Amino acid sequence: MFITFEGIDGAGKTTQAKYVKEFLENLGYRVILTKEPGGTKFGEKIRSILLTEEMDGYSEFLLFAADRNMHVKTLIKPKLKEGYIVLSDRFAESSIAYQGFGRGVDLDFIERVHNEILLNTYPDLIFLIDIPVKVALNRLESKDRIEKSGEDFLQRVRNGY
Repeated sequence: MFITFEGIDGAGKTTQAKYVKEFLENLGYRVILTKEPGGTKFGEKIRSILLTEEMDGYSEFLLFAADRNMHVKTLIKPKLKEGYIVLSDRFAESSIAYQGFGRGVDLDFIERVHNEILLNTYPDLIFLIDIPVKVALNRLESKDRIEKSGEDFLQRVRNGY
């Protein structure tokens, strides 16, 4: 089973994913928890660029897409094949919300790219954690490049979800 956790920055996705992992492991399941970007060595390099370098929405999306493609090929699909439950802190829906609704990247373009790179890998279950933008911003101790995009940006992202 492939389960993803979505929501704006500061919503609590990582915390909830950790709780679900622990719960499922206590039931005897083999579980792996990963994240986007950065669930692989390749992804960590992409993450570093995404969180620090200025870029437009299309470049941002294409970097996320490159990470997502490698993530699916090298971690998600192999672990699913081995019988693991794969939990991911973010997946394709994040790009629809952040780069599509937040940055204005054409949604059809995002869909076309995802159709090529996801290798028919889609979540069996998506948890959307929805909280008000002001609450989310207050939870963030330090802000990366994307989180510094401001309240209006995060509201567009939240609306996109």
